[in-house]
Amino acid sequence: MENHIYAGSLQRLLTIMTQLRAQCPWDKKQTLQTLRPQTIEELYELADAVQAEDWANIKEELGDMLLHIVFYTTIAKEQAQFVIEDVIAGICNKLVSRHPHIYGSVNVKDEEEVKQNWEKLKMKEGKTSILSGVPKAMPALGKALLLQRKTQKVGFEWDNTAQVKAKVEEEWQELDEAIKGGNKHDIEDELGDVLFALVNYARFVDIDPEVALERSNQKFMRRFKRIETLAAEQGNSLQNMNLEAMDKLWHIAKQEERSK
Repeated sequence: MENHIYAGSLQRLLTIMTQLRAQCPWDKKQTLQTLRPQTIEELYELADAVQAEDWANIKEELGDMLLHIVFYTTIAKEQAQFVIEDVIAGICNKLVSRHPHIYGSVNVKDEEEVKQNWEKLKMKEGKTSILSGVPKAMPALGKALLLQRKTQKVGFEWDNTAQVKAKVEEEWQELDEAIKGGNKHDIEDELGDVLFALVNYARFVDIDPEVALERSNQKFMRRFKRIETLAAEQGNSLQNMNLEAMDKLWHIAKQEERSK
């Protein structure tokens, strides 16, 4: 019974999408390339909802993502490339083939061995590198973490956190030397190495660097907005204040936040 409900709901969405492509001027104009930035935006909105654990918003944003999947498959069908049934069959087949410990006779000890087997199976499927499939357009911070997680699965990994910390310090020294040298290309290169090493350190202490940085972003925004308010309460504005005066307000905002 449930399968019929799901099929009916999906079919309704497919029908609506077909009607929109035929009748709505905006939907008619959309292409793979015009949808791409919109899809990325929707994905970030879903990520925000997930981070906040806002279930009502998660439900809504998942609907938006599903709409985009249907939109892409509708365009693909129009161009005789594939249909949504092919997409669903493809992911079903992939899940079955990459879980031989569930759908086959392979035995695994733990989650880590599942991940290792996943990468081995991808190589058997024709991948030329364990780094194949890393999205080019992925933001650099998340990409660094993904690269490190992938190479870790084949043993390309430090033994302990102390070694990673030492690497961070080594890269920091190289950045200082590059800054003294004054070559912008070298400075950019070494700063990238510092950031990459910090992402690795975050991974070793079991912290998602994206989450950590976003927490700092949100903290900065809260405190900066608070010093704007404090300045206004004093009949002043940040534009008329020097850094020392703003820093005093910053410490007030910081103490207020910590005392809550």
